[in-house]
Amino acid sequence: MDRVTKIASERAVVVFTLSSCCMCHTVTRLFADLGVNALVHELDSDPRGKDMERALLKALGGGRGPAVPAVFIGGKLVGGTNRVMSLHLSGELVPMLKNAGALWL
Repeated sequence: MDRVTKIASERAVVVFTLSSCCMCHTVTRLFADLGVNALVHELDSDPRGKDMERALLKALGGGRGPAVPAVFIGGKLVGGTNRVMSLHLSGELVPMLKNAGALWL
């Protein structure tokens, strides 16, 4: 989890993904449409990706859902697709992004 934490702190928004994951694409597209320049880290392109994926799965609740996408905002784990979309639909995502310095408007 140390490597995940280090990468998650590199930018205001970090999304851990797999290149073949359609929900990962959906979440990264949402951030792009909002004007957020998220760091997208594809686990299947990282030699230690499998270990990182296991750590993310554990951090997300240990097997109750997929490990990706795993979204960090302001260095803190927010969750996966359901959590991000819920925050967006409730109007809580944009203020969270502003507080993290990912949006200026």
